[in-house]
Amino acid sequence: MHLSYLDFSIIILYLILSFSIGLWYARKAGKNIQEFFLSGRNLPWWLAGTSMVATTFAADTPLAVAEIVYQNGISGNWVWWNALIGGMITTFFFAKLWQRSNVMTDVSLIQIRYSGKEARLLRGFRAIYLGVFMNAIIIGWVNVALITILQVFFDISYANALYITVACMLFTAFYSSLSGLWGVAVTDAIQFVIAITGCIILAILVVNSDKIGGIEGLKNKLPPETFHFFPDFSVQQTGKTMVIGIGTFLTYIGVQWWAAWYPGAEPGGGGYVAQRMLACKSEKDSLWATFFFQVMHYGIRPWAWIIVGLCALVLYPDLKGEQVKFGYVYAMRDFLPNGLRGLLLVAFFAAYMSTIATQLNWGTSYWINDVYRIWIDKTDEEKRLVWASRIGTFGVMLVGVFATLNIQSIKSAWEFLLNAGAGLGFVLILRWYWWRISAWSEIVATVSPLIVYTFLRLTLPSLDASTVFATVAFGTVFFTLMATWLLPQTDSKVLQTFYDTIQPNGFWKPFSKKSVSGKYFLWNTVGVFMGITVVYTGLFTAGAILLGQYVSALQYGATAFFAILILIYLNRKHNLFQ
Repeated sequence: MHLSYLDFSIIILYLILSFSIGLWYARKAGKNIQEFFLSGRNLPWWLAGTSMVATTFAADTPLAVAEIVYQNGISGNWVWWNALIGGMITTFFFAKLWQRSNVMTDVSLIQIRYSGKEARLLRGFRAIYLGVFMNAIIIGWVNVALITILQVFFDISYANALYITVACMLFTAFYSSLSGLWGVAVTDAIQFVIAITGCIILAILVVNSDKIGGIEGLKNKLPPETFHFFPDFSVQQTGKTMVIGIGTFLTYIGVQWWAAWYPGAEPGGGGYVAQRMLACKSEKDSLWATFFFQVMHYGIRPWAWIIVGLCALVLYPDLKGEQVKFGYVYAMRDFLPNGLRGLLLVAFFAAYMSTIATQLNWGTSYWINDVYRIWIDKTDEEKRLVWASRIGTFGVMLVGVFATLNIQSIKSAWEFLLNAGAGLGFVLILRWYWWRISAWSEIVATVSPLIVYTFLRLTLPSLDASTVFATVAFGTVFFTLMATWLLPQTDSKVLQTFYDTIQPNGFWKPFSKKSVSGKYFLWNTVGVFMGITVVYTGLFTAGAILLGQYVSALQYGATAFFAILILIYLNRKHNLFQ
């Protein structure tokens, strides 16, 4: 596949634009590390929210969604749709608390919430674990996805695709090391618009091609259950597999959203989502940014990817194993004319760079704030810390390149991350609302999933993935509660300071004269349910319209409308979004 001069022109203009933004924000980012990692805590909600959305749209995302649809139909997307539940809880219960904490990174919270050497050890361990190990895996699989796209699209060797990917990563590291989070957030907004526009154009071209014949042609060429939004008992009884099972669905919505730590979907907020919340200029902006992220990520964006995934089932029916993810790239290769090839490549480069820029900035923030300035250089000289941050950005990049060379499968890396964090979400939620949670609780919750999951895989290799996940989640929850009750408690002075700073509701009776606020939990819980209803029904309304299911679209749309009215009422009467 060759690119025209128009295609090359589009790519070059995009690179010049990204580099120019990096230069524009270089001076502001160089003032101090608050500016470099948190934009001086002055991001407006719409920019912070868009940056979250752009970060979750990596080069691998359309490929992963197309692969899910290819294997399990539309309902297979519950593997990630379920995370909306935790995301909406983060919106209404945790966004304001993160703002009040005034910490630099989410792991910095450890030393204002816990006490003793165990807190110091946990902070350092989590910084390295997340900033190096987990971050490298994420960067690695995003790189592998871009390599795959380049290989298939241009029919080039792995080595040549790797060279292009590393060059793109180096370019991203350069502009993000100059501009800090300001430049990352602004380029994220531009990159998201480009990326989603390209994906929508591809979906329109493919579904309206002669080989598909529009939505009606697509529906006539695939089994009906492929288009189901939910599991179907009758389909399972006939032995067909183009829809997920009810057991898998219940695991997703009953366990996974609260039990697992996963990048961008951490229960209670964390990672780069916490970074964006901390970077907002007010509690209100933090809440609105997180709400906007949930709406865009789960409710607005998925259908452009899903439609191409459904078309791939018709166009490339013989794909198997690791080849399944190639369906999306084959569609790009086969259905894009000159000019639009360049646009789609820019869309994927934009998706890639928005994720990599965040991973580099976010990962480096752990190194500088939670390792370097705590264990190595305690002078707190801002200029030195900024330069260390810029150098550290390239260090994180090199670790990501190493991970790229050692990741064989995007799917296996994704499954490892999911299971490595199973059960951790339980303690990340409770630490805000129950004083008894200690550093030992979090240490056990971090380590036990790895031990339990490894043991189960070695002794019972035939276990279904959903069964393993549930077992790990409940196993680690049990170990975490044991550690909470049996191991040393957090110092009472630290807990009192934390309570006075954060003012959390919940079980803080030894440190608060106030009783648990039933109204706070009631109205925020109603807000969570209504937010979830708005996003899911909005998602299904759009899907039903696209698929010509107009009666269902009317039902979903009416439900979404009434849920929005309830949210407006709650905001007026109980200041839900204030």
